[in-house]
Amino acid sequence: MRIVNWNVNSARTRVDRMVDFLLRHDVDVLAVQETKCKDEQFPFERFTEIGYEVAHFGLSQWNGVAIISRVGITDVQTHFPAQPGFHKDPTKEQDIEARAIGARCGGVQVWSLYVPNGREIADPHYDYKLRWLFALRNYVVDTLAENSAEKLVLLGDFNIAPTDLDVWDVAAFEGKTHVTEPERAAFEALLEAGLKATTPGPGTYTYWDYKGARFLKGEGMRIDFQLASPALAALAGHTFVDAEERAGEQASDHAPVIVDYSV
Repeated sequence: MRIVNWNVNSARTRVDRMVDFLLRHDVDVLAVQETKCKDEQFPFERFTEIGYEVAHFGLSQWNGVAIISRVGITDVQTHFPAQPGFHKDPTKEQDIEARAIGARCGGVQVWSLYVPNGREIADPHYDYKLRWLFALRNYVVDTLAENSAEKLVLLGDFNIAPTDLDVWDVAAFEGKTHVTEPERAAFEALLEAGLKATTPGPGTYTYWDYKGARFLKGEGMRIDFQLASPALAALAGHTFVDAEERAGEQASDHAPVIVDYSV
């Protein structure tokens, strides 16, 4: 089963590229982040026309996640247990954002995740990011405790560079999010909970900012991952990042991450 995660930075803008990508790479399951549209705005028919089912969760022009599968979609969930919400005013109701969607696809429990960015270290969104990741870690612990043989994969844009090798120049990120110790510890906690990164290792970038011609300069970050349970990670094979997709005209600032599992 070929499973891919890709922050497309607007599904409506890049639907043609998404369809072409699915066909060109013979993809079974595509987990998408930052669709940037409401459910009724998502271009479902473009994917059903080529034999895929779609589960999408979007509430506004921000965030938005989807799972696009040709091996079935059942048991759709639009948030994981205890997933925290966010409102910049802490006295207001903390609304669940469109950042997670889960479904069972061909026997694999798939979660497409768009982890909060964090914005700035002193911003309430940074604390929200850490709480969100802590709740996600608890979900993993509970899931694997209930069924250690579960084939589970969390995939998407984690907005964390786990090591210094995962950014083009760590000095450029001093005092900024994505590389702080609390964020890295939260990512490590997911691995300690039993997950394994099945994607290419440090130094293989998945994101290049539009600003400063970062892609042309090779100045990227590794922030997009697939984290699999032991039962699924044992079946992982070929994996790569399609950096050529990032080089295309009107490309997303993220590249697709592709993993083949012998499911």
